[in-house]
Amino acid sequence: MTEVRVPTLGESVTEATVATWFKKPGDSVAVDEMLCELETDKVTVEVPSPVAGTLADIVAAEGETVGVDALLANISAGDEAPKGKAADTGKEAPKSVDAGAEEMKPRDPADDVDVMVPTLGESVTEATVSTWFKQVGDTVAQDEMLCELETDKVSVEVPAPAAGTLTKILAEEGSTVEANGKLAVISGGEGAGAAAPAKQSAAAPAAESKGGKDVEDAPSAKKAMAENNISRDAVTGTGRDGRVMKEDVARAIAAGTSAASAPEAKSAPRAPSSADDAAREERVKMTRLRQTIARRLKESQNTAAMLTTYNEVDMTAVMDLRNEYKVLFEKKHGVKLGFMSFFTKACCHALNEVPDVNAEIDGTDVVYKNYVHMGIAVGTPTGLVVPVVRNADAMSFAEIEKTINTLGVKARDGKLSMADMQGGTFTISNGGVYGSLMSSPILNPPQSGILGMHKIQDRAMVVNGEIVVRPMMYLALSYDHRIVDGKGAVTFLVRVKEALEDPRRLLMDL
Repeated sequence: MTEVRVPTLGESVTEATVATWFKKPGDSVAVDEMLCELETDKVTVEVPSPVAGTLADIVAAEGETVGVDALLANISAGDEAPKGKAADTGKEAPKSVDAGAEEMKPRDPADDVDVMVPTLGESVTEATVSTWFKQVGDTVAQDEMLCELETDKVSVEVPAPAAGTLTKILAEEGSTVEANGKLAVISGGEGAGAAAPAKQSAAAPAAESKGGKDVEDAPSAKKAMAENNISRDAVTGTGRDGRVMKEDVARAIAAGTSAASAPEAKSAPRAPSSADDAAREERVKMTRLRQTIARRLKESQNTAAMLTTYNEVDMTAVMDLRNEYKVLFEKKHGVKLGFMSFFTKACCHALNEVPDVNAEIDGTDVVYKNYVHMGIAVGTPTGLVVPVVRNADAMSFAEIEKTINTLGVKARDGKLSMADMQGGTFTISNGGVYGSLMSSPILNPPQSGILGMHKIQDRAMVVNGEIVVRPMMYLALSYDHRIVDGKGAVTFLVRVKEALEDPRRLLMDL
C-alpha cells in the first residue's frame, strides 16, 4: 500500500483545503495521474499519483483542511483493489460467497464513498463551507462539483469522488471544517436508490432535463448577481463547465455591467432614520482571503520598523523611448513594451548597488540575496496577489514583459501556482493603474523593500531655468529600517530615478 500525502506547499504555508478529488476509491490510476486538487491561501495545487495501482481509500475528503505531509489517500499496487465499506448507510456491506476471494473483490457499487476535505497546503488547517451545489438525495456524476470551500485566499471546488446519490451532508454551509474532515457521503450506483429513494426519484427528472450534467452557477455568484442587479447573460463563467463563480461577478461589476437599480428604489426613497439605516445595512463575513490580507498587513506593521521615502521621476525619456520602439518591439517579441520592464530593470540596477534593500532578516542574521526575484503586486477580483519574476536581474526587457504578461493572465484567471508566488526578494506595486497619485506601500514580509509606482501626471517643472510641462510620477520606497538605513533607501530611490530619466545608464551600468 502506498500513501498519498500532502506535498510541501511553500514558505509559511502549513495547511490546505482538499478542493476536488478526480478519482474515487476503486479507480485505477497511473503514475503522475492527477488524483486531487488542493487549495492554499492563494493558489491551487494538483496532487499526482506517486505510483500506478488502484485508489484504495480516500482519507481526506473534499472540503477538509489538511496540514503538510498529512495523509490524503492510499493506493494499492498492481491489481490489488480496495476493500469495500458500508459505513454510515445503516446496512451491511455485501458479502462474497467465496470468503477467500473477499480481498480481491472490487468495490461494490452500493458501497458508500466519503467526500473529504482536500489537502490545502502548509499553514492552512481549516476552511469554511461556502456553498453546497447539491442536496441530500440528488444524483451526482463523478467529478461533478458538490460544494465550494473558502480558505484564507482562494475558493476551492470539491468534486464528487464517485457517481451515485448524495445521502448525507455532514458539514453545512457556513461551518468550519478541519483538515481531513468529512464533508458528505455518497452512495454509489445501484445502492443509491435504497439510501434515499424518495429524493432520488424526485431528483432524477431534473438531472435528465439538464442533459445529465449540472452546470448550476455558484450560489455565492447568484447572490452577488441579485444584490447588484446583474443579468446572468452579462457575466462570463470561468468555473467548471462554464459555471459562474463569485469572482466572475466581481469582474462584471468592475467592468461596469451592473444593471440599473430597481425603479421602486429610485421612486420611493426613504427618509433617513436609525431604523431605516439598520434595515439597509448588510453584514457579510469576511472571506478567508480578506482575513489573511488583513492579518498579514498588520503583522508587517507590527514586525518591521517600516519607513517610507519619496521622490519623483520625469518619465519623458522612458515614454519617448517606448513610443519610438513599441511597434518594432511587439513585432519582434510578440509582446507589448510596457513600463514595468523599465521599472524592473531600474530596480535590479539599484538593488545591485544597495543590497540591503534586497536582503531579509532571519532571527539575528541578515540574509543577502545575490539574485533578484521581483514580486509584481497584482490586484484581482478576490484580492491582492504577488507573483514573482524569478531571476529578473538576468532577464532582457522582452523576457521580463513576457513573464509579467503570463503571470498577469494566470492571476486574473486564478491559476497561479504556489511556485509562482514563492521566493520574492523585492516587490513593485503599481497603484498608478487605479489613479493613485501618492501612497505608502506596506512591506511584503519577509522582504525589506517595496517600490510604489503612481499615476503619471503632467506638471509644471523648472528645467534649465525654464518652466516646462513634463510627465511626472511620484515614487515611494517603503523599507525595513532595522536593516536598511536612510542613506541606503534614499540612494536606492535616486538610482531608480536616474535610470528612468536616462535609460542609457542601464546599458552602461552607471
